[in-house]
Amino acid sequence: MDLTGERRLTRRQLLVAGGAASAAVVLSSSQSRVWRGGGDIELTAAAAVPGFVSRPDLRIPALAVTTPAGAGIAPGLILLAPYDAPRPAQAGALIVDNGGSAVWEQPLANVVTTDFRVQSYRGRPALTWWEGRITLGHGVGRYVIADSNYKPIAYVEAGDGRRGDLHEFLVTDRGTALLTSYAIVDADLRSVGGPRRGTIQNAMFQEVELGSGRVVFEWQSLDHIPIAESYWPVGSGADWDYVHLNSIAVDSDHNLLVSSRNTHTIYKIDRRSGEVIWRLGGKHSDFAIASDATFAWQHDARRQPDGTISVFDNGYGGASRALLLSVDEAGRRVSRRRSFTRPAPTFANSQGNVQMLPSGNVFVGWGAQPYVSEFAPSGELIFDAQLGSRYISYRAYRAAWVSLGAGAPAVAAQRSAGRTSVYVSWNGDTRVSQWTVLAGEGSSTGLRALRPVARRGFETVIEVPAAVTHVRVRGSDAAGRTLATSALVRV
Repeated sequence: MDLTGERRLTRRQLLVAGGAASAAVVLSSSQSRVWRGGGDIELTAAAAVPGFVSRPDLRIPALAVTTPAGAGIAPGLILLAPYDAPRPAQAGALIVDNGGSAVWEQPLANVVTTDFRVQSYRGRPALTWWEGRITLGHGVGRYVIADSNYKPIAYVEAGDGRRGDLHEFLVTDRGTALLTSYAIVDADLRSVGGPRRGTIQNAMFQEVELGSGRVVFEWQSLDHIPIAESYWPVGSGADWDYVHLNSIAVDSDHNLLVSSRNTHTIYKIDRRSGEVIWRLGGKHSDFAIASDATFAWQHDARRQPDGTISVFDNGYGGASRALLLSVDEAGRRVSRRRSFTRPAPTFANSQGNVQMLPSGNVFVGWGAQPYVSEFAPSGELIFDAQLGSRYISYRAYRAAWVSLGAGAPAVAAQRSAGRTSVYVSWNGDTRVSQWTVLAGEGSSTGLRALRPVARRGFETVIEVPAAVTHVRVRGSDAAGRTLATSALVRV
């Protein structure tokens, strides 16, 4: 292989919004619209976009629950980062409850948000996500850490002039973060049927110190993975994505597990030298893998406390699955411990993740298909829901999250047909249990408290007397303690 030097992404490549330069829209009998390309993009049409009178700027589609939370459901809320695949700029982060109702919604912005989850930062729970633009199936952006009130408290960039990719941002117990990045390099691709003067995506990951941004470790695929290991067609040889790294995890011995979608391989990487310790899957697997444990185009490989490895097996077609592997490293054998599939076979040709919950349940984000599911350890489906119209989410998580809302509660009032309705919401709040309208008739002073009303979902509608001309709304917890009060609104 002849590498003649590295070149940066062009301005055009940096601004292209989409999973791949050659992405196309096709129709199928089971999906009303599907977006496919060389990268991680696909969509399926589904439910309606909600409208909140008090927060008209929040427009992420609702989560439609198709299998309500059953007995044994794990505690916590659901975290997603939905985006509209044909229009990736229409994106944001979302927290919902088991009924599909929004708890917190990030206003749609001119960037894509992915990998939205709860991690521990400086000993406290924090929200983390990647934000940026998608080009050639990868991300060009930065990572955000936000506090319990949704305020960003740290921005993390890839080091040494690299650009942060969307696929992984893992905060470690060493005060560092593991993140992915990509660079385009020139390469002789004749050995794999490509041109002599081709270009290839050099998949990389870094470990950077949080705070200083110092790179303590960088790993590049072209130093360790021969291009012949790839299953991805070389095509014209332009910007060939031969590896496509999509997850990094810290193994039980503090080395790293790295998932490479386009080689169908999980690599164990020495955290100091960068050398490949072993390959699981692919063309040169160091393990004998049982036929029912093989995987392809996989995502999100993680070592579990019991020694198993979880992975989202996208597969060759038919049904994708959450797969739990028993790994005998001494005997170099791998078998299937358990797998989890939706009752209606669901094939996600990209994206997806598997979260093993403390309760033993398994939470699955179906990536390119707009579903999230939770399974009991027995394999029983105990929760299933679908994202809204044309939206997908790279990963999905369940996590404990308690917070007051961002800013002050939002209030709007409408008068119609002799009735006055007050709409109140507090984006991100998990603690308010009741709302009390403070009402004035003809004056903004001397407001009197009306009867408290139980909170109902994201936005609560409260009917007030027609004579009311001014309102504030006060939110309180289950013990009656005031948590916040809105601004004064004139009806």
